[in-house]
Amino acid sequence: MYQGLLVMRKFLFVGITFAALLHFMLHIFVQKKTISTLPTDAVKEFKTCYNEKFRLILNMSEIDPFLCQDIRKQSVNLGSSKLDLPYGTRRAERFFDMALKNLPQCNLPEEIKNISCKKCVVVGEPKSAAQQLIGPKIDSYDIIIKMNDGPVLGYEDDVGQKTTFRLCYPESIFSHSLHYDPNTTVVLLMFKPHDVKWLSELLMHKRVSTYGFWRKPAMNLIYKPHQLRVLNPFILRQASQNLLNFPISFPKTEKPKHPTTGIIAITLAFHICNEVHIAGFKYNLTSLNSTLHYYGNETMSVMAQNEYHNISAEQMFIRDLVEQKTIKNLT
Repeated sequence: MYQGLLVMRKFLFVGITFAALLHFMLHIFVQKKTISTLPTDAVKEFKTCYNEKFRLILNMSEIDPFLCQDIRKQSVNLGSSKLDLPYGTRRAERFFDMALKNLPQCNLPEEIKNISCKKCVVVGEPKSAAQQLIGPKIDSYDIIIKMNDGPVLGYEDDVGQKTTFRLCYPESIFSHSLHYDPNTTVVLLMFKPHDVKWLSELLMHKRVSTYGFWRKPAMNLIYKPHQLRVLNPFILRQASQNLLNFPISFPKTEKPKHPTTGIIAITLAFHICNEVHIAGFKYNLTSLNSTLHYYGNETMSVMAQNEYHNISAEQMFIRDLVEQKTIKNLT
């Protein structure tokens, strides 16, 4: 009886092993067969669409890039509930509740979601001679990400006419209808509870408080609610700690360092794009009197004096991404 059971177990083990091996070989065969029967262009897309490098440098699987109404479960899962803004939601939840319940959308726009292999370009604000006259090239991308109040009007030859996403915060969002673009989705960066309170007041048509801002914020919204998204603070944390390797806390004698909007935009692109290119990300800190942005009159000295950013670290990070062919620099 005992010998019979042993023989049956051996046969069962061999059978399961054989079945598993057969299933694996069949899977490989079907996969190769599928790729071999695809058109050449489709095979190329199959190989290049998925970018493992982005997943590796972000050090985690996919997350929702934007916040939705019920943020508490997501915040707990990501550890955001234990951190204050800009890297968490602690002590700002009630403001998020008020703001998010007045935003009808929190996902990628459908026309973006339906693109199978998303080729993106992130357009920086620094002035670059090499950036001139590449506007048509920028407009050819599936997704075009721009920042703050960097204008399009009058600069189409250099930065293109189209803007898919524009990352900004209360002090840097467009407030004049001259800059309104119905095809743009505005992604709001929340650095402090005052920012979330500002958004809720505007959406609820309340009197807007200007207390707590380093510069007067926009006092009206030129965008429709369905065009607005709130960036997940976890993405800011990834930009700071995973990409730039900034410490979690700084000494009291030192200003805390935060990523620039440009680095945050690149991090967002890693989450939603399959291929990422950049344009206009060169800060020339050796010439403090040179023009800072492709618009306006501010000089490079303004950025050099900013204690909240580490431009040198960001420039080295971008250089490494380009050298490792993780991204491509158009300029």
